[in-house]
Amino acid sequence: MTDDWRHLPAPARPIAAAATAGVAAVRAADHAALDEATADLAALDPARTGLVLGTAVRLLLEDGHPDGLTADDVRAVLASGVRSWPDADPQVMLWLLAAALGVLDEDAASPPKPDALARHAVVLLTDLLAGREVAPWWTAALAEIERAQLND
Repeated sequence: MTDDWRHLPAPARPIAAAATAGVAAVRAADHAALDEATADLAALDPARTGLVLGTAVRLLLEDGHPDGLTADDVRAVLASGVRSWPDADPQVMLWLLAAALGVLDEDAASPPKPDALARHAVVLLTDLLAGREVAPWWTAALAEIERAQLND
């Protein structure tokens, strides 16, 4: 898969490339390709990667629940994400969801390891995409980040 990421800001390109490769690997159930994509993501700046992936997850959640998320919706998303990959860890998925929704108490919860976060973020994204292309969500996430930064 060769996507052209030139339209994205330079710092976001490796995130989009690695996460897109990860989504393709999850869809193909290709464990080796997922390992490679996870390693690539985990090697990137964690704050920047978390911001981009977390924003994409939040936008996908908002898209799937335009009237707002209920606790039952969050449980359903968590259950679906965990069921979508055999080695998924529910605690890591919950951590990612809480972070994406802005309700994570970072002082109370030590983060999972970068490779676990990267792998589970890709699995969660793939599940939320439900077969849709991922590229438009990178553009949307970066536009949302830019809006937020301009309004701060």
